Amino acid sequence: MTQPWTPASWRSLPAKHIPTDYPDASEVARVEAELRRMPPLVFAGEARRLKSLLADVSAGKAFLLQGGDCAESFKEFSADNIRDTFRVLLQMALILTFAGGKPVVKVGRLAGQFAKPRSAPTETIDGVTLPSYRGDNINGMEFTPEARVPDPERLLKAYGQSSSTLNLLRAFAGGGYADLQNMHRWVLGFVDGSPQGARYRELTDKLSQALDFMAAVGVTPETFPSMRQVEFFTSHEALLLGFEEAMTRVDSTSGDWYDTSAHLLWIGERTRDVAGAHVEFAKGIRNPVGVKVGPTVEPDELIRLIDALDPAGEPGRLTLYGRFGSDKIGARLPALMDATRRDGRQVVWATDPMHGNTLVANNGYKTRPFDRILAEVRSFIEIAESEGVHPGGVHLEMTGQNVTECLGGARALSEGDLGDRYHTHCDPRLNGEQALELAFLVAEKLKAERLAGLQAAE
Repeated sequence: MTQPWTPASWRSLPAKHIPTDYPDASEVARVEAELRRMPPLVFAGEARRLKSLLADVSAGKAFLLQGGDCAESFKEFSADNIRDTFRVLLQMALILTFAGGKPVVKVGRLAGQFAKPRSAPTETIDGVTLPSYRGDNINGMEFTPEARVPDPERLLKAYGQSSSTLNLLRAFAGGGYADLQNMHRWVLGFVDGSPQGARYRELTDKLSQALDFMAAVGVTPETFPSMRQVEFFTSHEALLLGFEEAMTRVDSTSGDWYDTSAHLLWIGERTRDVAGAHVEFAKGIRNPVGVKVGPTVEPDELIRLIDALDPAGEPGRLTLYGRFGSDKIGARLPALMDATRRDGRQVVWATDPMHGNTLVANNGYKTRPFDRILAEVRSFIEIAESEGVHPGGVHLEMTGQNVTECLGGARALSEGDLGDRYHTHCDPRLNGEQALELAFLVAEKLKAERLAGLQAAE
C-alpha cells in the first residue's frame, strides 16, 4: 500500500543534490527544529490567490512573468538591490500587459532562491580540488577548505534574509512605489537612454496616450488607489527539502499543508525524478508548484509527472517551464505541448530561455548570448500558437543591477566586457537594460500574435 503523505515522507526516497556531508548531523536536526518554530514567511491565503491567478494563465487570460537572481547571496543583500530588481520586473510587466492585452502575474525569484544544484560535486583551481559552491545557504563561495564546508547555521541566516526581503517587497508593492505613473516614467527613461529607443518608442507613445486618456476621464492613482499597488509573489527551487519540510505547516482554515517558505515552489531539471524525493515532497503541499522540463523529457514521462503532481487537474496548480536551448526547442517542445493538449491537462506552459543557452566564453566566463535567449522565447510563442496552447509566460534569471554577464543586447556587450561587472554567484543574469529590452521584443511578438488571432477570428 502507498504510505500516506507527510512533510517528511520524502526522506525514504532518493534525494539528489541535497548535501549529505554536514560535519554534524545533530546540528542539522537542531537548525531544522528551530526553523519549525519560526513564523511563516508567506501565508496560505496568498498562495491560494497566486493559484487562482495562474488558473487565469492556464486559461489563456493572463501571462506569467517570473524573474530574479540566479542565486541570492548574503554579500549582495541590500535594499537597493531588491528595489532595483522589483522595479525592473514592474517595468517589464507594464510593457507586456499593454502589448499583450492581458494582465501579467508577477512572481520574483526572491526571498529564498539561495541553493543551486551543481553539475559536479567538486571544482579544481590551480591543482586544488574542493567541494563545489552550492549556494549561500549551504556553503561559502570563497575557494578555501573552510568556506566550502556545509554549515547548517546558514539556513537560519537565509531565513532571516528572506524575511527581510519579503517585508521590503510588501512595502514596495502596497506603499505607492508601484504607482502606475511611476512605472511609466521609468519605462520612458529607459527608452530615452537605450541605443534601440527609437524602435520601442511607438509602444511607449501609445501607452502615454492611453494613460493621458485615463487621466482625462478621471482614472488616476488618486481616484483609484489600486493603481498605486500591485500583487507580487515569491518563488524558489524547492531543493533543500529539510528546510522546506520545516517551513511546511497546516493551514488552519483549510486543514491543508502549505510550504510557507514561498508562494510557488518549483522542481529543477536535475531533481524531477517522478519516484524521487523532490516530487514526493511537492505532491503533498497545496502551493502552486512548477517543474523545469528539459530536452531529455519524453511525453509519457511528462504525463507521469503531471499525474503525480496534479492528479485532480486543478487549474493553476502546475506550471511547466520549458528549458531546451534555442537550438533544441523546435525539435523537443511540440511533442510535449501536444501531449498535454491531447490529454486535456490544464497546466501553465512557460519558457525558461536561460539555462539551455549557457556557454563558456573564450576568456573563461560562463555567459549567455542575448540573441539565443530571445530566439528561444520567440520559438516558444510560435510553437505554442501552432500547437493550440497558450504561451503562458517567461522565467528569467535577471537583476536590476548594471552587471555584465550576458553577451549582446542593445549595447552589444562583448566577451571583453564580461569582466567589467561580473558579479553573479552562480549563473549569468540579464542586466536591467537587457531584461527591459527583452520585454519590449517579446511584447512585439505577443502583439503580433494577438493581432493575427483577431484577424483570423474575423
